Amino acid sequence: MKVLHIDSNHPLLLNQLNALGFNNHEDYASSKSEIEAKISDYDGIIIRSRFSIDKQFLDAATNLKFIGRVGAGLENIDCNYAKEKGIYLISAPEGNRNAVGEHALAMLLSLLNKLNQADREVRNGQWRREKNRGVELDGKTVGLIGYGNMGKAFAKKLRGFDVEVLCYDIKANVGDDNCKQVSLEELQNKSDVVSLHTPQTPLTLGMINLKFISQFKKSFWLINTARGKSVVTQDLVSALESGKILGAGLDVLEYEKVSFEDLFKTEEPRFRWMRKGKRSKLPEAFEYLINADNVILTPHVAGWTTESNVKLAQTIVDKIKAKFC
Repeated sequence: MKVLHIDSNHPLLLNQLNALGFNNHEDYASSKSEIEAKISDYDGIIIRSRFSIDKQFLDAATNLKFIGRVGAGLENIDCNYAKEKGIYLISAPEGNRNAVGEHALAMLLSLLNKLNQADREVRNGQWRREKNRGVELDGKTVGLIGYGNMGKAFAKKLRGFDVEVLCYDIKANVGDDNCKQVSLEELQNKSDVVSLHTPQTPLTLGMINLKFISQFKKSFWLINTARGKSVVTQDLVSALESGKILGAGLDVLEYEKVSFEDLFKTEEPRFRWMRKGKRSKLPEAFEYLINADNVILTPHVAGWTTESNVKLAQTIVDKIKAKFC
């Protein structure tokens, strides 16, 4: 089987597929149209996030038997159409779930203890102990929205704390010893912390908006290591200004491209400010997040560790091997 790799990954992926007898080709530079012109020559394609695989691309892929995405989600693929064409879809949420769980916990503890703000102030010669008095996680209720691989990993990390962990998920019976599954209403009534662990779907786009936020009984801290477009940034800012959201840890942003690879380069007209890496005029909501002491921003790296790089690649190999060898 001929396999085309269009994103670089850990070398074990190529090495092990070679050892299994696959004929691997690499092309990390060609445009989508150039890849599309030759995709009919291939039985498989390995991607990360360089571009979306849409209906037109799939129609050109007349011999494609599988798509392997070295990541947790498949939202950059027209999954329904691929399945109609009998193409096997492979993702690797098992590979980076531990990394995401650790990153979510790190963001939460940093927010509660004002670590970023305190560090910055000390470096600037300011010694403000009372201003940087923290809040303990023990005794709080943590609500997880989405309880798949990532939600479960975060709940496992919380076992060492004296906290109540609740989850809401559209699937029934996903709760376990680490987390009690409840209705959305109960989660909104009890949560002091809300962490998102949902894929990008029509149901989750813009899910965290003013109406949704207002339904929470208490003010809360928000963590998002899932998908940026699940949160309406302007509504998040309004909630931060009013105190309804006490702080936010955001590894993902509404402004990201589909590829997730570079926030500051895009051809979309509404994001002209990000072209060629020039920050000419930031959107007002983004400007607020950048300057807020109670907001932590990271560049979509929650699942991006040295260890997950290996585990993601190995998961893809193992799934290809199980299906085709």
